[in-house]
Amino acid sequence: MTLLPPPSRRMNRVAWHAGAAQAGERVLAEETPVALTYDGATQAVMMATPADLEDFAVGFSLTEGFIGAPSDISGVEIAPTPEGVDVRMWLRGDVGAAIVARRRRLLGASGCGMCGLESLAEANRAVPVVTAEPRFGPASLAAALTLLPAGQILNRQTRAVHAASFWQPGHALLVREDVGRHNALDKLAGALARGGRNAAGGILLLSSRISVEMVQKAAMIGAPVIVAVSAPTALAVRTAEAARITLVGVAREDGFEIFTHASRIDIEAQNHVG
Repeated sequence: MTLLPPPSRRMNRVAWHAGAAQAGERVLAEETPVALTYDGATQAVMMATPADLEDFAVGFSLTEGFIGAPSDISGVEIAPTPEGVDVRMWLRGDVGAAIVARRRRLLGASGCGMCGLESLAEANRAVPVVTAEPRFGPASLAAALTLLPAGQILNRQTRAVHAASFWQPGHALLVREDVGRHNALDKLAGALARGGRNAAGGILLLSSRISVEMVQKAAMIGAPVIVAVSAPTALAVRTAEAARITLVGVAREDGFEIFTHASRIDIEAQNHVG
């Protein structure tokens, strides 16, 4: 019986510091090929951290538009193999037929968000317009940023994975991690959906830069606000503007930069978390 790989492993290494070598170990993040299979046919193979794979399957299916709701999936099986992990999904009704009609095979590295697309139009796909209008003060953004490090358990061990998290007033911070930033966001999307929550009332917090694919995935789950510790790309800004997503980058506990739809950030509310 093949077991699911662990998300991290201890590996031998030789460290060189202050002119001296020292043998020892370091905890390294694992990555493995993960096949996402619908009704027996593989749709995508992504390099990913082998953890929270059911969240990954549901989230990827939602953010890529293969399903409209988790209920479109009638069953999920996590099947480790000698070559990687096969995440097998079975779909309800005519959902599977629609996927077959638009089938493409994706092979993606952990840093890849658009591998395998068949046309330029797919890369610039239209995304839903986000209609939710929550408002948050600077204290809310600072609170979310303050909580994030404690939720990055795998990154504390390895210093090598991205995090996507969801902060909402009155709820614990929800965090998912992966060697791929797109995978981390897909896992978060899946965790939200499987928990019966939506992104309309909170903030998506990213440990990575904001690329266009991250904005597209956020729009697919109706997230009104993205906050990231790094800067966005210019295309990400244009896409967020069109999708009516508030994009906040270069975020620190003591400041941030708003690039789109600033009305959701109440900069006058200095002391209120919410």
